[in-house]
Amino acid sequence: MEIRKPNDLEYKKILSLTPQALFDGTLGEAKPSDEKAKQLIEPLLQKGSYYLIATEGNHLMGWILIGASQDPLTEKIYGFIYELFVLEEFRGKGIARKLIEAGIEHLKQDGYSEIRLRVYAGNQAMKLYETFGFKQKTIIMSVNYPPLKA
Repeated sequence: MEIRKPNDLEYKKILSLTPQALFDGTLGEAKPSDEKAKQLIEPLLQKGSYYLIATEGNHLMGWILIGASQDPLTEKIYGFIYELFVLEEFRGKGIARKLIEAGIEHLKQDGYSEIRLRVYAGNQAMKLYETFGFKQKTIIMSVNYPPLKA
C-alpha cells in the first residue's frame, strides 16, 4: 500500500465519491449532491488543505483530507482532519489507521502541535480516533420536535 498525494485523475475520483463519504460520515444524515460536495471541499483546498490517498496498484482504497483550521473563540490555528474515508470493499484492513497516521505526521511536519477533527456521535471511527489520543472537546446536542402547524 502506498500513501501519497493524488494526481488529477485520482482527485476527480475522490470528488465523485465525496457525497458517499459525507453520507457515511454523517451516519446517513447528509447526502449532498456532487455540486454541494464540491462547494464544501474547494474552499478548503484553496486555503491549503490537501488529500493523502491510500492506493494499491491502480486501486484507490481511501483518503484523508487535512489542513488548517482556526478556533472562532480563541483564534488559535490548529491542524484539522476534515475527512477520512475508506471505500467499502477495502474496510477492515487497517487502511483508515494508516491514513490517520500519515495525516497526523503530515500535520506535525506542517507545524501543528494540536490536531482536531469532527465526528458524529455513534460513528465507529470514534474508537479508532481514541486510540490516537483524540478526546472529546466540544459536544453538540440536538433535539427534534414535530413541525409547527402552519
